[in-house]
Amino acid sequence: MKKYGLFLTIMIFITTITPFSAFAEEKDNALNLAENAKSAILLEQDTGEILFDKNAQEQLPPASMTKIMTLLLIMEALENGKLSKDEVVRVSDRAASMGGSQIFLEAGEEMTVNDLLKGVAIASGNDASVALAERIAGSEESFVAKMNERAKELNLENTKFQNSTGLPAEEHYSTAYDMAIIANELLKYENVTAYTSVYEDYLRKGQDNEFWLVNTNKLVRFYPDVDGLKTGYTNEAKYCLTATAKRDDMRVIAVVMGAETTKERNAMVSGLLDYAFNHFETNKLFDKDAKITEIQLLKSKNKSIDIVSNQSVSTLHRKGETEKNITTEIELHESWDFPITKGEQVGKLYVKDGENILSEVPLTVEEDVEKASYFSLLKRAMQEMVKIR
Repeated sequence: MKKYGLFLTIMIFITTITPFSAFAEEKDNALNLAENAKSAILLEQDTGEILFDKNAQEQLPPASMTKIMTLLLIMEALENGKLSKDEVVRVSDRAASMGGSQIFLEAGEEMTVNDLLKGVAIASGNDASVALAERIAGSEESFVAKMNERAKELNLENTKFQNSTGLPAEEHYSTAYDMAIIANELLKYENVTAYTSVYEDYLRKGQDNEFWLVNTNKLVRFYPDVDGLKTGYTNEAKYCLTATAKRDDMRVIAVVMGAETTKERNAMVSGLLDYAFNHFETNKLFDKDAKITEIQLLKSKNKSIDIVSNQSVSTLHRKGETEKNITTEIELHESWDFPITKGEQVGKLYVKDGENILSEVPLTVEEDVEKASYFSLLKRAMQEMVKIR
């Protein structure tokens, strides 16, 4: 296990607005938001700050919002090279037999990962979800185990999945808070919104079995800046929606669970988004993948290693608040074990208001870092000896 220690501290004084921590207590004040929902939450992405919550830790059936976790594992498989968008997947009997929302796959049919991904993200296809789950993990059961393992990695204590689709099942539950955290993790893969923001598209275009995809999330079309994410409905769960919108540099995630109608659900989510954009804004400190610092490692193949943020870094404030100074600090590992793979966490960036930590952001290496060969180390040692002379 790598040790953590204060290897390097960079203090950056930034003129910004009073940080959210200064008014965090105000979020509990009574607001006429999501009044008819069983639970709801409003989250700002970069800082992870909760702007509003109502029974956000109550365990409820998430219905097809389950597919947010399914999409996360799909995007991770694409990122890790375990899956490619142009790969063709053969649909199993089991995948084709899924009821509920579907894109009407037939057993033995072959479809690209890209089109199956459209089927999940736009049309909430249960058959497409299972087809991709089986491709990634071998079976849906193994995929569900990965879903639950990922939930534990995200420290989600009130989520348990029994399938990849959200179809009714005993002991299949989550919370508004957990759904927002999973959505936040999914949105780190920024290209996912290229799918979830599409209102309509076609599968098998020009063929006899051409299928028209229409997004189940109508806010994609009718609310400015909404570009995802996932609806849900079962008799038990009622109408649910996890939506996200980005305006200027601020992205927020709104979750509503247990609404009685789609109209009511969409109105409550719209109200949450209105509240966020009318009352808050962010100040961008660093873009995603921005170089934060560099470190000299004598034993690495490349002596100088760039350290980057794996997400954008911002502060959050109410509109019109008084300006204040913000600092950032970098904490890196004390020891480094080679090789280090691209994206592996090597430290943290702390955004602070005085001694108060506003947010913690993982820091990673920009590229793979390999250990230098014996001859490279010998050459460097000789070069250093020449410098000393």
